[in-house]
Amino acid sequence: MNETSIEPSVVRDASKGALLVLFLVTMIDLIGFGIVIPFLTYLVEDLTPANQTANIGLWVGLLMTSYSAAQFLFAPFWGSLSDRIGRRPVLMVGLVGNTVFFTMFGLANTLIIAFIARFLAGVFNGNIAVARAYIGDVSTPQQLATRMGIIGAAFGLGFTFGPFIGGELSNPAARWDLFQNTIFDTHPYLLPCVVASLLSIFSLLIAFRSLPESLPIESRTQKNTASWVKGMVGIMKNSASMLKAKNISLVIWVSMLFTFGFTIMHAVFILYTEMSTANGGLGFSEADNGRVFAMIGITGIVTQGFLIGPLSRRFGSRRLIPMASAITGLGLVLVPYTQAESAWAHVLVVAILIAIGNGIFQPSSSSFLTRIAKSNGYELGIVMGAQESLGAFARILGPLTGGLVWTLTATGDWPFDYHTAFHLCGIMMLLASLLAFRLPVLEEEPENLLVGEE
Repeated sequence: MNETSIEPSVVRDASKGALLVLFLVTMIDLIGFGIVIPFLTYLVEDLTPANQTANIGLWVGLLMTSYSAAQFLFAPFWGSLSDRIGRRPVLMVGLVGNTVFFTMFGLANTLIIAFIARFLAGVFNGNIAVARAYIGDVSTPQQLATRMGIIGAAFGLGFTFGPFIGGELSNPAARWDLFQNTIFDTHPYLLPCVVASLLSIFSLLIAFRSLPESLPIESRTQKNTASWVKGMVGIMKNSASMLKAKNISLVIWVSMLFTFGFTIMHAVFILYTEMSTANGGLGFSEADNGRVFAMIGITGIVTQGFLIGPLSRRFGSRRLIPMASAITGLGLVLVPYTQAESAWAHVLVVAILIAIGNGIFQPSSSSFLTRIAKSNGYELGIVMGAQESLGAFARILGPLTGGLVWTLTATGDWPFDYHTAFHLCGIMMLLASLLAFRLPVLEEEPENLLVGEE
């Protein structure tokens, strides 16, 4: 990226319209990730041949993984391209890709087509880093932290509204007469995908009108950058070096274990909730699952918007990291022990535990990693880049592992049955929590910090 190529004296400030567009681009990226969560399992079941139903969990994991894998693989390409031709065209190309491939996913009539559509949607949603680079181009050092918060807010809202839209608009012909005997009857998951495409078109029109280019011609890379292969090799080497760095590696390992455990849940949560009550599940519909994930998203927003500040001042980031891991792990382990007769009360409790734990962990781990990097003299960009790359790797492995474990154990006997994948989530969170106790004590956050001190 060329985020720092513009000196502060010539940084061009962004208009409110430009920042709004960046907010929408990021939010729609997350809507694109979250919109399929409530209905993905049902879509896979509809498209799976009758003689291959045992592989449903594996296909759910593959479709989840394909999106994150594509983002990971193509983020360096979009970043280097934006350094050469500017941020604006790259962001707009991403919105065009969203429009096309969201709709393609909704129209998929085979698992292979669904996989291709999901992968290509991830390819064109790999430009979050470009949005961050745009903010870096147009912000002074004093504005940077606040404006980067736009990305965080968009993440939270996107993950809240995405699953809600996906759940509420799934299978509309079964709920509203208007959609009977239409294409939405034969393709029951097309409507939420069309809505996501329309949101992309709306953002594209706003971007065309209100998003100026942030990178002046004289600041762009004039020569071709390194090949994709060299870029990926560089990412891997950088990540490996950070895993060997004292203290830095501990924080990154904790984050990786947490992310791995958390994303296993993405693949198996709905495999459990949609399972019939006779088999131990909850018999939830797509809309039910969308509402659950919306609850998780809303609780996460409240946690990061109102709780994280007071909690950080009271306990410090170092203490919050193992606490957050333990809280999230408890919620994940309790998921498959829900009783159908009190399903919503139980689901509300576990959703709150998961959301609060995740909402505390993410800013606490990022804050602690930043302080560790600065106190040890590491370049912040290199450290954060390594964390993001390794986190992406965990997000790729998590759903795939969850789907595979579900496929191998779901029909077995306790304890190796449908509980197993959630037990694995808990094990990962326990390991993250235990490892977090080895994090160093920083001077600004002494070990004898009074718990009641404000």
